[in-house]
Amino acid sequence: MPYVEAGEGELLLFVHGSLCDYRYWQPQIAGLSKQYRCVTVSLTHYWPVTDTEPDQPFSWSEHADDVAEFIDRFGAGPAHVVGHSRGGCVAFHFARRHPQYVRTLTLADPGGPLQIAGRPPATLPETVNALRAKAAQLIETGEVEAGLQLFVDSVSRPGFWAMSTPGFRKMATDNAHTLARQFRDPLPAYVPEHAAEVRCPVLLIDGEKSPDMFRRTATALQTWLPDTRRETVRGASHGMNLAHPAAFNRYVDEFIRSVDV
Repeated sequence: MPYVEAGEGELLLFVHGSLCDYRYWQPQIAGLSKQYRCVTVSLTHYWPVTDTEPDQPFSWSEHADDVAEFIDRFGAGPAHVVGHSRGGCVAFHFARRHPQYVRTLTLADPGGPLQIAGRPPATLPETVNALRAKAAQLIETGEVEAGLQLFVDSVSRPGFWAMSTPGFRKMATDNAHTLARQFRDPLPAYVPEHAAEVRCPVLLIDGEKSPDMFRRTATALQTWLPDTRRETVRGASHGMNLAHPAAFNRYVDEFIRSVDV
């Protein structure tokens, strides 16, 4: 996986979400590389390596194992891992499968459905699936910006795409080809049994204005995870690390320091 790094100290690894790549975490590299060896990765299929082999699966499960292999090859010992949105789900399953490679885990608005006891198997609402299908169709028929606006506004808040920086819009456009593949690989539901397998300390971060589905997931995981704490970035929605990087970086730094004491 392509990556960038800056700083020295304990390894702090960042895993991006949908339509993003290692560029997503620039405010974290800038703010946290004074204390840590910050590494941001681009998962397989994402920019800058978009011409992957046709038979190489696009899979959250493969991505979770890829993170473990990356840390192993990097050779800097277990890492403090931060995942956002879809990358939060990837990081969650990486941590439960490969505990030897993780010291702490930070999940920012982790993506994926939430399984509630006594209810049918969790899936995304049909309205969400229909919206995503429309976004993918727009992109595949050449209306890339319209498709990206539809999807990005749905996971943040209406108008977010229009207010986004040129850098964010370029990054999303560079990764637009991944969206249809992602929808064919739905994220698994969070369940208490899987949460119990995450033995490292966990920080949950949500945005005060994040869509309810992310905040409900954070609330459930706060109850299910054995060792967890939670912070909310005031005034922010799904892209809380971009909207208020100083607060986000402070929460991550204070969390890691509290664990290392």
